[in-house]
Amino acid sequence: MKYGLIGERLSHSFSKEIHALLADYSYELCEIEPCALAPFFEKREFNGINVTMPYKKAVIPFLDGVSDSALDLQAVNTVVNRSGKLLGYNTDYMGLKEMIVRSGAHLENKKVLVLGTGGAARTAAIVARDLGTKQILLVSRSKDRGDVTYSEAYSAHADADVIINATPVGTYPDNYSSPIDLSHFESLCAVFDAVYNPIRTRLVIDARSRGIIAEGGLYMLVSQAAHASELFLNAKLPEGTADAVFNKTLKMKENIVLIGMPSSGKTTVGRKISEMLGRPFLDLDDEIETNIGCTVAEYFESHTEDDFRNVEAKVTEAVSKENGAVIATGGGCILRESNVN
Repeated sequence: MKYGLIGERLSHSFSKEIHALLADYSYELCEIEPCALAPFFEKREFNGINVTMPYKKAVIPFLDGVSDSALDLQAVNTVVNRSGKLLGYNTDYMGLKEMIVRSGAHLENKKVLVLGTGGAARTAAIVARDLGTKQILLVSRSKDRGDVTYSEAYSAHADADVIINATPVGTYPDNYSSPIDLSHFESLCAVFDAVYNPIRTRLVIDARSRGIIAEGGLYMLVSQAAHASELFLNAKLPEGTADAVFNKTLKMKENIVLIGMPSSGKTTVGRKISEMLGRPFLDLDDEIETNIGCTVAEYFESHTEDDFRNVEAKVTEAVSKENGAVIATGGGCILRESNVN
């Protein structure tokens, strides 16, 4: 592997696709168990890698040098092999900072709640500090790890202006979980979520429904990847590369879902959109019948509605993983069960 990403579990990662758009090099995803981390770095058989959970701090002892910012953050997410010397950097800082600035939100003199206590939370706290916040509190389920617990955040810090989620809560496939209940915070002006899969987490959707500026972690992911790519290549990318890659990635990952009653024209319209946009078209009814090997009507002759709903949920989950698809569906299941962004 010349370039790639290491982590313990990488099934949710978009990094391979993003780096393919950023520059002309092969980028691989490499899942590594904790016991294999030291041998991996001892071999030094790579030009440049990104590092994700849970190894951003664990890799530091294996490196020959670490940038000042990565030392401050106590987290390395990019390692470059320069003539046999392993040098560590942190590009998450710039990714999150650029995402916040791009959103138009202002953190000056604001009270910020950072959810989590790990490396991502520390990065978020330092970004918030550098953007001029008045007060930063780390929120944790346990008081001995954070500044306040969630219950204390609700009762004593309901005047918070900004919330940054630096926990993995809400990451696919746990789409419908949210790390915090926004109804307790009436002064919120912005919410940021480091989670990028799904593109719009429940936290982001909840915030936007309340008229609050809210961004998921996709732009942060692309921005930090662009900075990492520059370190890999020891060269600047063309101006606007991160924005262009973000827009392409968003288009690739978002599905178009058509919902309506039978005979309302979903299939006809869906096929037309598919042709216009060059996206695959999937009809949920056709996919279900392929799965069960008969028509829906024939299936109900020997099965219950619960049986059918289980099949429907299973097929919906499979269909929704087809990134960038146009999907025609009769309704609710695809919204309740799937990872459609």
